[in-house]
Amino acid sequence: MGGGATRLYNTLTQTFSGSSSPLSLPPSYLSPHQPALTNLDSDFCLQQKNSPVCPLDTVELLQQCEEALRDRPPHLQRNFVYIDHGDDVASVPIRVMQWNILAQALGVGVDNFVRCPLEALSWSRRRSLILEEILAYRPHILCLQEVDHYYDSFQPVLANLGYSSHFCPKPWSPCLDVEGNSGPDGCALFFDESRFELLDSVNIRLSAMMIPTNQVAVVTTLRCRSSGRCVCVAATHLKARSGWEWFRSAQGSDLLWHLQNLVQELGGGNSNVKVPLLICGDFNAVPSEEVYRRFATSPLGLDSAYKKLSQDGVSEPEYTTWKIRGTGECCCTLDYIWYTKDTLRVDAVLDMPDEQQIGPNRLPSYSYPSDHLSLVCDFSFREKE
Repeated sequence: MGGGATRLYNTLTQTFSGSSSPLSLPPSYLSPHQPALTNLDSDFCLQQKNSPVCPLDTVELLQQCEEALRDRPPHLQRNFVYIDHGDDVASVPIRVMQWNILAQALGVGVDNFVRCPLEALSWSRRRSLILEEILAYRPHILCLQEVDHYYDSFQPVLANLGYSSHFCPKPWSPCLDVEGNSGPDGCALFFDESRFELLDSVNIRLSAMMIPTNQVAVVTTLRCRSSGRCVCVAATHLKARSGWEWFRSAQGSDLLWHLQNLVQELGGGNSNVKVPLLICGDFNAVPSEEVYRRFATSPLGLDSAYKKLSQDGVSEPEYTTWKIRGTGECCCTLDYIWYTKDTLRVDAVLDMPDEQQIGPNRLPSYSYPSDHLSLVCDFSFREKE
């Protein structure tokens, strides 16, 4: 790793004054699936045990990311599309990011991205690109899938940026079959502690036809510090591959059942109490699949935020993932941010890069670390009736 990248991660691992080291994991975190502390990524370890303590500055960290990546091609240019609601009501937006970041073990050992140079898949490069993307948009709520470097990378770094988080690994992660893996991949949900306080968080192992599966969800209930209003957020990743459509539908139904029970509980059993809900995930399902229809017609009153980019307001983007594997090229929409339309409104949506920006070799690439594009939306609470 070059000097710029080394300086970046030395800065990232300095802790806030009065806080404990981000590498000090509480006993409850330790499990057979997690690496021992001696196996932590060396780039995230302090150079000196008694190094100066200072708070982190997001702008400076972003500049250091850019310095570490100075030899890469231009990053994807994306802009926010702002939604005109026809009123002048000022609101404080809640920025939400959904992203399948591509598990490192899968990217180099399983997925066979035939047009992506191996160097572009190196963890030192991809880690800088992933952090740069997060720092560039600085979401208040961040939902990630295929996270296989949670404990040694994302948890300590984002904790020092003011994020609290929860992680749920897959029970039988395919990452564990790859030599030199860093543990299982799973879903992670981060939230900005300056904006939200935690009320509750649960990890759910999704079932299909009452049979436990390998897919999971993290469901976290937060209270907005400025408004006092609650919001329930779910991050999930459904079963991949063609031929498993019925399986994804069953998993989606199970997740909806859990969420319906949760919002009913939060509403005190009163069906008239509407609880704001966000569901972010890689559903591995195109909009024509049954699981998509189940969410679109759910009694929870859900809508898909990225439909706001379309001219008609009812169509999803052409793609959220674009890759070339040994089996061929795949360009489709699999990722979604669902929200309860009676309690939340979409104020802005990050647009999608065009084919020219993505390039002929598609994703991942030297410019972009994952085969999935991040989804970023600004939401606000609707006024209570």
